[in-house]
Amino acid sequence: MGCAPSIHISEGRAVYHGGKEAEDAPGAAAPPPPAGPRLPPGQKTTASPGARGAGLAESEPRDGSGRKVAAADVQFGPMRFHPDQLQVLLVFTKEDNQCNGFCRACEKAGFKCTVTKEAQAVLACFLDKHHDIIIIDHRNPRQLDAEALCRSIRSSKLSENTVIIGVVRRTDREESSVMPLIAAGFTRRYVENPSLMACYNELLQLEFGEVRSQLKLRACNSIFTALERSQEAIEITSEDHIIQYANPAFETTMGYQSGELIGKELAEVPINEKKADLLDTINSCIRIGKEWQGIYHTKKKNGDNVQQNVKIIPVIGQGGKIRHYVSIIRVCNGSNKAEKITECVQSDTHTDNQSGKHKDRRKSSLDVRTLASRTSEVGSQRRHSSMARIHSMTIEAPITKVINIINAAQESSPMPVTEALDRVLEILRTTELYSPQFGAKDDDPHANDLVGGLMSDGLRRLSGNEYVLSTKNLQQVPSSINTPISLHDVPPRIARAMENEEYWDFNIFELEAATHKRPLIYLGLKMFARFGICEFLNCSEPTLRSWLQIIEANYHSSNPYHNSTHSADVLHATAYFLCKERIKVCPAPLTQCRGHWPYWWPVPPGSESPWALTGSLRSSFEAAGKRRRGYGTGSFTEERFQSRKQTLDPVDEVAALIAATVHDVDHPGRTNSFLCNAGSELAVLYNDTAVLESHHAALAFQLTARDDKCNIFKNMERNDYRTLRQAIIDMVLATEMTKHFEHVNKFVNSINKPMAALEVNGEVNRDEEAINTMLRTPENRTLIKRMLIKCADVSNPCRPLEQCIEWAARISEEYFSQTDEEKRKDLPVVMPVFDRNTCSIPKSQISFIDYFITDMFDAWDAFVDLPELMQHLDNNFKYWKGLDEMKLRSLRPPPE
Repeated sequence: MGCAPSIHISEGRAVYHGGKEAEDAPGAAAPPPPAGPRLPPGQKTTASPGARGAGLAESEPRDGSGRKVAAADVQFGPMRFHPDQLQVLLVFTKEDNQCNGFCRACEKAGFKCTVTKEAQAVLACFLDKHHDIIIIDHRNPRQLDAEALCRSIRSSKLSENTVIIGVVRRTDREESSVMPLIAAGFTRRYVENPSLMACYNELLQLEFGEVRSQLKLRACNSIFTALERSQEAIEITSEDHIIQYANPAFETTMGYQSGELIGKELAEVPINEKKADLLDTINSCIRIGKEWQGIYHTKKKNGDNVQQNVKIIPVIGQGGKIRHYVSIIRVCNGSNKAEKITECVQSDTHTDNQSGKHKDRRKSSLDVRTLASRTSEVGSQRRHSSMARIHSMTIEAPITKVINIINAAQESSPMPVTEALDRVLEILRTTELYSPQFGAKDDDPHANDLVGGLMSDGLRRLSGNEYVLSTKNLQQVPSSINTPISLHDVPPRIARAMENEEYWDFNIFELEAATHKRPLIYLGLKMFARFGICEFLNCSEPTLRSWLQIIEANYHSSNPYHNSTHSADVLHATAYFLCKERIKVCPAPLTQCRGHWPYWWPVPPGSESPWALTGSLRSSFEAAGKRRRGYGTGSFTEERFQSRKQTLDPVDEVAALIAATVHDVDHPGRTNSFLCNAGSELAVLYNDTAVLESHHAALAFQLTARDDKCNIFKNMERNDYRTLRQAIIDMVLATEMTKHFEHVNKFVNSINKPMAALEVNGEVNRDEEAINTMLRTPENRTLIKRMLIKCADVSNPCRPLEQCIEWAARISEEYFSQTDEEKRKDLPVVMPVFDRNTCSIPKSQISFIDYFITDMFDAWDAFVDLPELMQHLDNNFKYWKGLDEMKLRSLRPPPE
């Protein structure tokens, strides 16, 4: 009977027409005979100009950009095969837009397409072509009984792996059940949509979903054929030891008829071996996922004893549980020696797991005990990862190398390890490896708003209003400003305010008052002199002073929080951390110093010959070094210098101090989310990504390079400048809160945990050398610098209580002001709890400390040793907790 004349076939990008359409078409070719042979690959037949699909003939499938697409091989466990070009049968009573949509989609996807209008021709056509996908019009039951047609197709065994789709009408009524369609044999339904891309996407989903699954099921036929023909006796049971499959060799060996064993429990099969110790050994082995191999005695159905060499393999399935047991059996010969098992079946695997222990959330970052496992190789099957292998990369990133190593390890690993490594690969292929995924905390709206407001770049953009920053009108230094000529000209009140700047309890607010809100230039001059920054940069003190002036002038004094006082506070914290024993740049021998380098800094590798300092210059440097490093009196010997190991390089120290100075320059007093929601110029310029941090870094270098009088970098060599510039930029960008947890987790895993692992050994000298080597790698120095400036940037909760309260008041006022402006301009309110009429400042501080501060300073304290800061943090948290328990929303309790 074959395909009726109303069938159109698109094969090899050729379109055929039969029936009345072909007769009416001018110059139409004669239709192919029913059930005629297919065209050889690559042969084309041109359709008439008026025929549907004319001009669309192509020889190979193409993607959306018109490029040729190669059909990918299908991987099914260790089996790989190449699928044929997919064939689609369209059953429509008339060629409407929906039918044409699927026809064009087939052309676009490169599928062979057949269209028929007559229901009686469908089954014959399917039996002839064996289509992979059949799409039946189910919109007009009176014209075509789609369910009856589907049942007739399913009655053929050849349709077992065919995907059948029912096109249903779009309706505004209540959704109807799909059970009638499923009962009729449909695979799924398609709600009518004649759009080319909708049809094309549906076909692609079918190709890589149901059709791909059916191809794998079809491949099982070859596997079962191999099992059926195998001379090895093979038995498969469920986890409850119900026999699910026994191949003919097994049935013959045991004397059973075909299918007689299926569904029986192993206990029902007569066995001769009743030794409890052997059975217990077998069960205890296979129930924990290990393979067992040995000699086993049993009885045939007729009662004859038989000795077998048996290998029992547990098969892990869904949920990581054992779902099947596969037994491979070889009957032993008369000498009771086991015959050699096929090479593909090797010795059993023994895997021992040692569970790691977990600490609570805050301290888990410092737990260095991890899961340890030992696995021996298994060759029973060649197991492959379910993910695609990466073979052809010519340039490999480190993460690619890691993934390739894991992929290679999977090849010879037992199934539980393979599946666990699959999950590892899924995690490694994500973009945010160290950033946690937060769930909403209904009981803590303050935490939710802080996370949403500080860790997103305007993801809630609901308004088109624009908020334009006047960043083009950069501040110049007014000539009338009375600035110090040098540190010797500092007024006494300001000098007194800076007397204890080396200590953590230094009060930045006293300096702010003494300098009339211009603390940065004074503190900057003193800090930079103490650290010898001018000597490193080879710049004069007037140049540094001019630079500090222009930087401070571009901080907004009108901001409650993000002003030059905050910058000076972060500079102070940075300097404090740089002087800690673990971090500080340690001196090198005096013979390794030269011209513009302070004597306590080592000459970088590859530099010119050393330049020895002599006379009064040497003495002044020594005196400065003693004051700066706290060595007190005494001589500086080469041995004393070499006994200390440095963590950071001089360039790291200079970069940290400069980054702290400029890290918030020209801050508008609004968050990144606000700028993105408002469509600000900066947000557009930086693509809504790290908007403010990118602006701070870029503007700092723009201001510096604008005038030679304030260009502190002008005398640096090009390579040195680029190294310093990159370090400054990296540290400023590290203050962006969206990367907060990524930086903290990297620090914990790359610094804290390896250090803890080395320190537990007890061999101080060797471990100290190993720790220094680890910390000195460029990657770890970068992590240390990022963590340093991050802790300095948000160290307010670790300050003495009165300073902590003042900083809390300032940041709250800045957030209140942002919320007010968002409401006025009808912008999304990114932190709703910061409403000045309803906000609880104690709750906001508690949430901030809980979510952002505690873990970070725990890790930083473990590295640097900061008992004073941690005590302040504990006291301040208790203070805010006490106010919250009193149901107070203010900064302080009411006066008694």
